[in-house]
Amino acid sequence: MTRWPLPATSFCLIRHGETTANADNIIAGITDVPLSAHGRNQAQALSIQAWPGQIALFSSPLSRAQDTCTLAFPHHEYALHDGLRERDWGVFEECPLAQQPNRDDTPRGGESWPAMLGRVHDAISEICALPHGALPVLVCHSGIIRAARVLWTTGTVGDRPPNARPILFERSDHTIEEKQL
Repeated sequence: MTRWPLPATSFCLIRHGETTANADNIIAGITDVPLSAHGRNQAQALSIQAWPGQIALFSSPLSRAQDTCTLAFPHHEYALHDGLRERDWGVFEECPLAQQPNRDDTPRGGESWPAMLGRVHDAISEICALPHGALPVLVCHSGIIRAARVLWTTGTVGDRPPNARPILFERSDHTIEEKQL
């Protein structure tokens, strides 16, 4: 049984293309880092993705997500949603990934995991409630996808999602199932 109310519709989450911080194994939650050359190629490769119908595109305000939107969806407009930003890792921003604290610990100056879960729930629920009549496609971050899993699918964060690969969160009457597109 789900702890959190389900969003009104199915939705798709896409982690941005690889960044320079990803390539260097650096924590870059809210730090605005650029896509690497490989990440730009990943995002451009998304432009040939077949979609099951109309899409409504949303992005995190961080440049890596916006650049992924622009490269992957060159003929679509997108809306920014602040709730899709990555977690603020406080004093751990720009540190080696090996120093990342436990997810349940609140980093000094950063965002707690429960606060992030609430923010992600509210953002995705709000987007899915909009009357756009299309599949919401949200270009975001690893932490957003992991939070969605905790909120609505497995109840655990699971593996780090791959860069620039659409993940459908398909809603039925009382559940959401995660599927690769």
